Amino acid sequence: MKTSIATVTLSGSLQEKLDAIAKAGFQGVEIFENDLLISDESPRQIGAMARDRGLEITLFQPFRDFEGMPEPLRSRTFDRAERKFDLMQEVGVNLVLVCSNVSPASLGGLDRAVADFHELGERAAARGLRVGYEALAWGRHIHDHRDAWEIVRRANHPAIGLVLDSFHTLARRIEVNSIRAIPKEKIFAVQLADAPLIDMDLMQWSRHYRNMPGEGDLPVLDFARAVAATGYKGYLSLEIFNDQFRGGSATTVAADGHRSLLYLGDQVRRAQPEAALPMQALPARGIVEGIAFIEFAVEETEAMPLEALVAVLGFEKTATHRSKNVTLYRQGYINLVINKEARGLASDAYTLHGTSAYAIGLTVEDAAAAHARAVALGAEPFTQPLDPGELGVPAVRGVGGGLLYFLDRTSDLSRIWEIEFAPTKDAYTASPTGLRVVDHIAQTVGHDEMLTWVLFYTSILEAEKTPTVDIIDPGGVVRSRAVQNATGTLRITLNGAESRRTLAGHFIAGTFGAGVQHIAFHTDDIFATAAALRKNGFRPLAISPNYYGDVEARFGLAPELTERLKAENILYDRDEHGDFFQLYSPTFGEGFFFEIVERRTYAGYGASNAIFRIAALKKHLRPEGLPRL
Repeated sequence: MKTSIATVTLSGSLQEKLDAIAKAGFQGVEIFENDLLISDESPRQIGAMARDRGLEITLFQPFRDFEGMPEPLRSRTFDRAERKFDLMQEVGVNLVLVCSNVSPASLGGLDRAVADFHELGERAAARGLRVGYEALAWGRHIHDHRDAWEIVRRANHPAIGLVLDSFHTLARRIEVNSIRAIPKEKIFAVQLADAPLIDMDLMQWSRHYRNMPGEGDLPVLDFARAVAATGYKGYLSLEIFNDQFRGGSATTVAADGHRSLLYLGDQVRRAQPEAALPMQALPARGIVEGIAFIEFAVEETEAMPLEALVAVLGFEKTATHRSKNVTLYRQGYINLVINKEARGLASDAYTLHGTSAYAIGLTVEDAAAAHARAVALGAEPFTQPLDPGELGVPAVRGVGGGLLYFLDRTSDLSRIWEIEFAPTKDAYTASPTGLRVVDHIAQTVGHDEMLTWVLFYTSILEAEKTPTVDIIDPGGVVRSRAVQNATGTLRITLNGAESRRTLAGHFIAGTFGAGVQHIAFHTDDIFATAAALRKNGFRPLAISPNYYGDVEARFGLAPELTERLKAENILYDRDEHGDFFQLYSPTFGEGFFFEIVERRTYAGYGASNAIFRIAALKKHLRPEGLPRL
């Protein structure tokens, strides 16, 4: 599969854009005319810059308001076309994109458009060039790829072909299977973009809210499958107009784009192998069987508060690493690892972020295959020197530079606790509190990173994204969405912080970056767990008494249940599936906390309770200016 991206997608100078595109692994690039016009380099130098980076210039774009113009405007459009052809030959690109006319002066009629394109084809062919026609979703007369194809078909010129753009087709809900009948040789280029579903003006939607395939809500896979069914083997190119992307890191956006195309190609290959886009086969998305462990980085002298909190939660210190200053705490099927090493990545993570949950281990069907897929999709592999007897656990860099480890049950990795750790018995062990498994892990990221990490998880793991939810914080709004699988063995919530005044924003500022902000454990009986926690000396997060009168009225709760909730500081929610109970610890460090939940077939994460939880948690934050814990 040949991949390309339009320079308009990225921020920076043209040279910076080309560097990012080449680094991400693209083979081609579309040159957006404005990028050429504002550059200090000549068109010939720009062409050389791209080729020196191993990039083929696949398309020059756009040429606007061409077909159907009355005289003298018609003559002027052909003069403009000749100037475009001059630039193309200097740059070294043989295909130009002509988008359907939006000018109020344009005249309708297929015959008029056909005649214009036939003449343009003659002029292009005389220079060894080609012209691709694209139907803009807001075109004045042509806004459907089926009409654009009819013009191309009737123009009947070898230099005139069709450019298909997923956004323009899907935004208008045009039947994608109509693409399957188009001859592959008449499809000159294919551009791809996704977008969130928003009811707004088509042009504004397109120019500000597009995103990478797989990041939005449009059926881009259906579109790509229809294209593949034609036998098209040309470039798949990204043309993304997004304010966030054009103000962000070109390197990150380009890497996301390349990952999205590889993931899309893999989906097409699996859905219809007989007509798939040519690409190297990837291992299947990793099926997550559970959270194997969560590892904390902490400095030796500051470990005591964390270890004390873990013990009060009912975790037993069960083993220590045979060669490292690392301890395993366990309850139910939950493994918490506390790493106090003064060397290695854990030490680096502590130096940068303070005490933090810097690594997550996932149990998957095949650890090696999951790791191979992640690396093939652009994840950064992680290795470090091993001590004698240690296992090399496959890992990649994840959120905030932390680690995502892959373990399985069919290799030596299934025996990591026996191989690398020696059993131990702590002098003091609190009573277990009924915590069984990790319910979900909440990671806080910058708002501009949300799409990156949603795509990261969903392209590597067998999981889907949920719709975005607005979390109301007294200091602002936090955008939140989950990545989860159907069995509930993987639930990761991603919370995008914009304002530093929010709890999420404070966490990012205080820990110098994104990371795990809270971990939720599941119990089968929240009230029994609350009683056991109280016996261990646990002090729950205090919830405002005003909350309970409101929740009783909202859900029609029995007063006896309300009183039990209030006595234990437990929050309650309900959806169409069932009931949900939440109990929190106060904040630890720069805003990290633990959550305990009981799900009674409830599907969500208690978003309606977030404002009450956040207000209570903020009372425990370290005042600014004081040193970190």
